[in-house]
Amino acid sequence: MKSHNNNSEFKKNIPMHVIHGTEQWYVEQGVDTVPGLNKRIADGTFLDLIKAADQRYDWYTETAAQTILESPNPIRLVIIAGPSSSGKTTTTNKIAERLQKKNLKLIPMVLDNYFFDLEMHPKDKYGDYDFETPQALDLPLINKHLGDLLAGKEIRMPIYDFKTGLRQEETVPLHLKEDEIILIDSLHGLYGPMTQSVPVENKFRLYIETLSQLRDINGEWTRWTDIRLLRRMVRDSWHRSYSPVATIGHWHYVRKSEMKHIVPFITETDFVVNGALAYELPIHKKYSFGDLKEAIDKFRDDPGKQDAYLRAHRVYQLLDTITMVEDDSCVPRRSLLREFIGGSDYKY
Repeated sequence: MKSHNNNSEFKKNIPMHVIHGTEQWYVEQGVDTVPGLNKRIADGTFLDLIKAADQRYDWYTETAAQTILESPNPIRLVIIAGPSSSGKTTTTNKIAERLQKKNLKLIPMVLDNYFFDLEMHPKDKYGDYDFETPQALDLPLINKHLGDLLAGKEIRMPIYDFKTGLRQEETVPLHLKEDEIILIDSLHGLYGPMTQSVPVENKFRLYIETLSQLRDINGEWTRWTDIRLLRRMVRDSWHRSYSPVATIGHWHYVRKSEMKHIVPFITETDFVVNGALAYELPIHKKYSFGDLKEAIDKFRDDPGKQDAYLRAHRVYQLLDTITMVEDDSCVPRRSLLREFIGGSDYKY
């Protein structure tokens, strides 16, 4: 499939065409710096920023759906891939809505259900479980199920319980009809062995990342991974019964896996979505500022957790310069941010 022109230019695995357009938008909105972002809160135009940022994100999902519909090849599998907490699930939901308006039915295949039981997960020398490697997923079963679905067979999709760390005995029957396609959102969706049973010409591969173009008070770019860490800290606490401090301590696995199994494949995608929201850091501060301070204190003198300490310290310093927005009712219920802070109209 010919790539859409929004990801035609790459430099060190960075989609420069998307970056240039995003930087221009941030400047036009006056939020390319932390002082500029704080000004939007102070002058009462923060709600306007939320509306503009959400519209920009929605444009990506609408354009991606249209690209799928106009494909010269029959698309049997849509892959929504990207690093942890980039917004894959909301992007999947929004694209699904737009395709369904064209009477195209979608069959979601949630790869999180294919995790091995917790006791079978890889561990590091500290005994921590590594959820971020593709090998934590049952790759042979995923490929068998994909092949069976495309062959018109029914499968029994497993159900994984994150609270117990076990696959449940109950399964979900799935059958793919001619007017249906499989829809996968997974941080490892672009990992070759993940979907090798599906011909490449029958795939649409989308990559999403939080391509923020915000500079801090020292003129340094805000790191995309730090935005995603803040998202995951909140989501893990209410969705996976995982404390925010533990999420910080685990983040080195996330980055290691991203750099090995996700980022190198961005140039093989058909479309790139920017999942950054220019308004989210003031809202994250309410949820995570205290937890970052706790992580700093916990990891400061732990030689095995210096990555976690330095990361928590950096993000804490960034949020310390940003005006907090206490009331998050200003965030629409269909916003991508709701995937992480809760209160969404979508089900996750």
